[in-house]
Amino acid sequence: MMAYEKPNLAMSEIEKVLWNHLTPGAVEITPLSGGNLSNVFSFILEGKGYVVKFSDLERTYETESYISNLLSGQGIPFPKCLALGRTSQLTYLIMERMEGRNLSDCTAEEQTHQLPEIIGILTRLAEADIGGTNGYGWIGPDGNGSYSSWKDFVVAVNAEDQTGTFWENWHELFRTSCLERDVYEEIYSRLMTYVPYNESNRSFIHGDFHQWNILSDGTRITGIIDGNCMYGDFLVDLAILDRHMPWSGVIKAYQDYQEKARIATHYFKERLIGAYYFKGLDGLRFYAKMGWRDAYQNTRHFLLNLKD
Repeated sequence: MMAYEKPNLAMSEIEKVLWNHLTPGAVEITPLSGGNLSNVFSFILEGKGYVVKFSDLERTYETESYISNLLSGQGIPFPKCLALGRTSQLTYLIMERMEGRNLSDCTAEEQTHQLPEIIGILTRLAEADIGGTNGYGWIGPDGNGSYSSWKDFVVAVNAEDQTGTFWENWHELFRTSCLERDVYEEIYSRLMTYVPYNESNRSFIHGDFHQWNILSDGTRITGIIDGNCMYGDFLVDLAILDRHMPWSGVIKAYQDYQEKARIATHYFKERLIGAYYFKGLDGLRFYAKMGWRDAYQNTRHFLLNLKD
């Protein structure tokens, strides 16, 4: 099998797309690194930063456009989609570029100082109006979840058959990596015990809510980017944040915020444990595939020592 190759674009093609949707005058059109399926460029127009992505895969950006409109339309600091279209051969997406740098570039003290604002944004994500949608799990181009229940989603993402996805033939990891079948099955069994607690809550989940997807100017949060977005229990995002910022007191900050706002989070402990197991199990598999033994062992220790 030959590796996928992203499409090549002439500068004239990029400029034509931009001129069709924006006023003329885009400058500093610069390729950005990253993007497994897209060619991504930044540019400046009238002093503001933007991003344009190109792919030869159909419907590549429909879900991203939907999520952008959903969040930015409700005042959440997420890049706004300006245009979604197609040339004769390529699909493209034009979005605002959020100001700031990755929160991970800030010191631990600076990150902790901004934690209350981060918790506020997490809460706003959880309160996003998704009333016109249905389903759980990965969000599709139509804005609906891919599964009829949270349990169906959990079972599907942990199934052996993942043909055509990043996890195709993942059971080979039991033989070729540090992934231990008995540990994986133990955590999965515990996860299924907590599924009923998480299943009764359906909200928007960013899915990658950590310092590398949170932007800051050093003193305040300027935006949220990317994500493996899904519908389910928003405490998944809290669990992700806590595991990435263990020094900062994420859980206490969340509980203080909720108490001050007089927001009740029913079955908080059980739902949070279920969220830890859900993301942690995926983390074990990912760290094993990437060969990150220290991250694997750290997550393994945390999950096996979770207390009811």
